[in-house]
Amino acid sequence: MVIYIIIGVASFLFGAVIAYYLTRSSLVNKSRNIIQEAENEAEIIKKDKILQAKEKFLQLKAEHEKVINEKNGRILISENKLRQREANLSQRIEEFQRKKKEVDAIRENLNAQLELINKKSEDLEKATRQAVEKLETISGLSATEAKEQLIESLKSEARSEAMAHISEIIDEAKMTAKKEAKRVVINTIQRVATEEAVENSVTVFNIDNDDIKGRIIGREGRNIRAMEAATGVEIIVDDTPEAIILSAFDPVRREIARLALHQLVTDGRIHPARIEEVVTKVEKQVEDEVIETGKKTAIDLGIHGMHPELIRLVGKMKYRSSYGQNLLQHSREVANLCSIMAAELGLNAKLAKRAGLLHDIGKVADEEPEIPHALLGMKLAERYKEKPEVANAIGSHHDEIEMNTLIAPIVQVCDAISGARPGARREAVESYIKRLKQLEDLALSYPGVVKTFAIQAGRELRVIVGSDKIDDKDTEALSYDIAKKIQDEMTYPGQVKITVIRETRAVSYAK
Repeated sequence: MVIYIIIGVASFLFGAVIAYYLTRSSLVNKSRNIIQEAENEAEIIKKDKILQAKEKFLQLKAEHEKVINEKNGRILISENKLRQREANLSQRIEEFQRKKKEVDAIRENLNAQLELINKKSEDLEKATRQAVEKLETISGLSATEAKEQLIESLKSEARSEAMAHISEIIDEAKMTAKKEAKRVVINTIQRVATEEAVENSVTVFNIDNDDIKGRIIGREGRNIRAMEAATGVEIIVDDTPEAIILSAFDPVRREIARLALHQLVTDGRIHPARIEEVVTKVEKQVEDEVIETGKKTAIDLGIHGMHPELIRLVGKMKYRSSYGQNLLQHSREVANLCSIMAAELGLNAKLAKRAGLLHDIGKVADEEPEIPHALLGMKLAERYKEKPEVANAIGSHHDEIEMNTLIAPIVQVCDAISGARPGARREAVESYIKRLKQLEDLALSYPGVVKTFAIQAGRELRVIVGSDKIDDKDTEALSYDIAKKIQDEMTYPGQVKITVIRETRAVSYAK
């Protein structure tokens, strides 16, 4: 049994050894095959890389040769240019040498001619001295004295000719300027059409029946007293049928009173507490309407960037009138006139329109100092950061200050156009006739005045003087004195032109 086991183990071990050697031989063969294949692939890769390297080398060599050829070509071109420049330079040097020789020859010739001229000049100076000596001997005057006399005669002649020429230029300029000014003004007026709204110092409040009058008056007049105290408007209740008159010089207060009365009458509750409540409410409503009117006016005219306080004052113009002419309509018209006239003259139309709209802003200022409205408007414009040109135009449109911009006279002229044209302003007939008579009497008070005539609705005063009492020079002084006195003593819209006429008549009869 043991023998069989030993034989089995030996057989197993022998089989295992044989299997090991067979497996090792197989692995060795596979390893050799793998190594052989790797060596073959490495050889192939090596050959490919060598071929790629050769191709890259050839490509780089070709590119390098191309670059070298291009550089060589550029070098050849540069060399050709340099040779050409050298040839041109050599040619110029030769030309310069040739011209230098010519110049040297000309210089020698000029030197010779100059010597000849100097010699002739000496001879001429000698002959001139001899001639001057002979002339001095003959005339009895020295050369200096003769020269001074000649200069004086030439000065006198030149002065007279210059004065005549200046006079012609001035006359021509006056004619041209007047014609051009008329054309600009007429074109401007024709292009503007503005409706006129005339306001009075009273407002008529219509009611349905006279029973409402008693309710408005109240017990012992307490309602009407409360209304007058709240609004500052005098309420006149008389025998006028179905009407109550509101009287005040402030149109804003009259409008507040009218709207408050309308609301009270519509509501039916009329007593002092209710009156104060409604008046407060209406004041706020009117203030909002004033601001809205100012904004709408600025938008309509295309004016931007205006201070809110100036916009409020512009809206306030709606409730103010000047000589019966609504101030807001007047200012809008002046703004449009200024814009058109500035455009005609090639100036800043927007700036002129702005100055035209604000020129009467001092008339609606909240404070009322003792200064003209033009100066007050200028201070308001400066306070609210308007441009200096606009402020100067506002302050100088009635000549209170000196004009220092081209826009200022345009604003003044357009203000006169808007206020002076027919139908723009309204006056009572009595005051109108009184003003004309006062104009004529004022001019008649001067010595030498024979007749006076107020024409063109008081816009012009013609003064006829005696030719034996006043000469031509005194007529200008008389015209100025009359204008100054009218300006100081009278109140009038626009401006008044004073024309002094002096004529001499010679009359004879043939028998």
